[in-house]
Amino acid sequence: MTKEHKPFIASSAKVAELTVVPVIVGVLLGIVFGASSLYLALKVGMTVSASIPVAVLSITLFKGFSKLFGLKPATILENNIVQTTGSAGESIAFGVAVTMPALLILGYEMEVGRIMTVAVLGGLLGVLMMIPLRQALIVKGHGELAYPEGTACAEVLIAGERGGTSAKTVFAGFFYGLIYKFLNLGLKLWTDVPEKAIGFFKGAAVSAEVSPELLGVGYIIGPRIACITVAGGLLSSWVFMPMIKLFGAGLTTPLFPATKLIADMSLHEIWRSYVLYIGAGAVAAGGIISLLQSLPVIIHGARAGLGGLKSATGKLVNVKRTDQDLPISFVLVGSLVLVLAIWLSPSLKINFFGAVLMVVFGFLFVTVSSRLTGEIGSSSNPISGMTVATLLFTSLVFLALGWVDPIYRVTALSVAAVVCVAASNGGTTSQDLKTGFLVGATPKAQQISLLIGALTSAIVIGYTLELLNNASTIYSTKAIPEGVKVESVASLTETEKVPGGHDLNTYHILRLTEQPVAGPLAKLQAGKYLVDDGGTVRYLVDPGINGVLKNRDDGSSVQKYEAPKARLMSLIIDGILTQKLPWGLVLLGVAIALVLELCQVPALPFAVGVYLPLSVSMPIFCGGAIRWLVEKITSRRGIKQTDEEKETGPGILFSSGLIAGGSIAGIGLAILFVKEGWGQALDMSAKHPWLLECNSLAVGLFVLMMAVLLKVATTKVKAR
Repeated sequence: MTKEHKPFIASSAKVAELTVVPVIVGVLLGIVFGASSLYLALKVGMTVSASIPVAVLSITLFKGFSKLFGLKPATILENNIVQTTGSAGESIAFGVAVTMPALLILGYEMEVGRIMTVAVLGGLLGVLMMIPLRQALIVKGHGELAYPEGTACAEVLIAGERGGTSAKTVFAGFFYGLIYKFLNLGLKLWTDVPEKAIGFFKGAAVSAEVSPELLGVGYIIGPRIACITVAGGLLSSWVFMPMIKLFGAGLTTPLFPATKLIADMSLHEIWRSYVLYIGAGAVAAGGIISLLQSLPVIIHGARAGLGGLKSATGKLVNVKRTDQDLPISFVLVGSLVLVLAIWLSPSLKINFFGAVLMVVFGFLFVTVSSRLTGEIGSSSNPISGMTVATLLFTSLVFLALGWVDPIYRVTALSVAAVVCVAASNGGTTSQDLKTGFLVGATPKAQQISLLIGALTSAIVIGYTLELLNNASTIYSTKAIPEGVKVESVASLTETEKVPGGHDLNTYHILRLTEQPVAGPLAKLQAGKYLVDDGGTVRYLVDPGINGVLKNRDDGSSVQKYEAPKARLMSLIIDGILTQKLPWGLVLLGVAIALVLELCQVPALPFAVGVYLPLSVSMPIFCGGAIRWLVEKITSRRGIKQTDEEKETGPGILFSSGLIAGGSIAGIGLAILFVKEGWGQALDMSAKHPWLLECNSLAVGLFVLMMAVLLKVATTKVKAR
């Protein structure tokens, strides 16, 4: 039943909305938050909604413009256009980050053209597919579908129109995170990952990445999910790792899939060789379980979507401003153009049938994503599960057809990537349209701004991903055993130069998708290498994403990105098409997910904790603990808050600023470090080595940041 709705701005009112300046501001904020979301997704495989901080920043920026330049203040609908345009960057960044880095892991180049193509096609597909669904999900579903983030964002915009919101808290968090990250990773005044092995518990260790963005993520997702995530990290670090050390220390031969003796392996090597696959099985199973649990909603949503599509094709007379969508003819023509673009794109290498199938999958999962977002919110939306399902189905079809050549790995990943970006952006689009529905926006204006935001963010995200990878890529000669040669240089057709200008030679590229078991290259691990004209292997090219080396040959350190979700995608493709996955380890993870679900514990966040190093889940747990303390303190003060007020409180806004500031600092440092020598010039630890050896200094500064977050979150909460 449709709940009666009265928008904040009446449908008959004529209010400035889709104007040039708000669109430009929205595009710029979308690029900034898209880049920060990409950075976060590469580190921990998750993002947080950007709509609320973008809305708060928009309100404050336009108020500042009005005072400084005497301009007319922005209307609530113009501020809504800013947050609508800006929110597209975060959703596209997530879809790109969880899929496209898998190309590097599979041994291919991560070409900017391919990344941009996937991002643009998926982003536009997500918006187009949501247009005919708006009547069914947003209008008719009002009162049934809550859309928590969209509703909270509408509250922020309405409060801003009445003069009740400020971006000071967001800005404070932003600059705190920015400065902290620059001092930490730029000047290296303290270690970023303090770690301590537990001497009496062999194989176990305590570690935490003391970063502002992970603390902010923990606060936003809340104590329950944060605790479940760190529990998974403790299982991998305090159960699996010690067990592997205990039972494997006496082995005299390497245990598959590792190529070294367990007794000779570091804790990180054990994690990558064994625990990683257990975590991958748990994450894949958790994603599929969450998808199956949502099956009734999926079926209902698909029916509603088809019904909405049918009703949207009818001709409407005297349509109110708040009911005006882009015409269905635009959706149909746009979808046809996307099919042709997917088919004709040289980087995707997909036939016409595959392109049509991709659009059909896109519509299905955009419908599912939009419906689930309305019921449980963006944070709990199982986009990863949908992507895994798409990838599994595509890979199994390819296997059945005999399409197992290396090129089909790229094709399968491209299909999953476009569907993932579309589903992610479809969910965000539905949240934005819900916000517009509540404040009285024009859907057509929002849909145009969403298309603009998706297009601009998609173009920039490709370059950002390449930048982050290149800045942390290591060309190492020390990692190459002496005298390793290839038998035939003539078979190596690709060439490359070493960046930086210290080596002007041109080298042949050698790609090893798996470690050779015999021959002259048996000493080399899988990866990318540079070979001179004489056949001698000179360099290991260790990528910034999923690389194994932490230091360059000169001893300077770089930041690596684990890209956990992208690694999962690569394991699925490689495991099915090559049939060489360590299924015993994977099935252990699947069993863990099943046990947790039977215990009525959400398997997916726990599995993510198993999959990530403990150093990542520990600061997330700390953020969740601060959120728990804030809720206890607020409750004892007798302050009652609605769910919308909790999601727009000072702690959330400060945490959003921490995430944006820390992430932007990381990207800015990556830009600086592209220029050889700049990183060494900033590095203060070269003069004072004890800085990176003092774990207590890093822990103390992180505790101070936690105290600041607690102070901000509790002192600015007011009773209604």
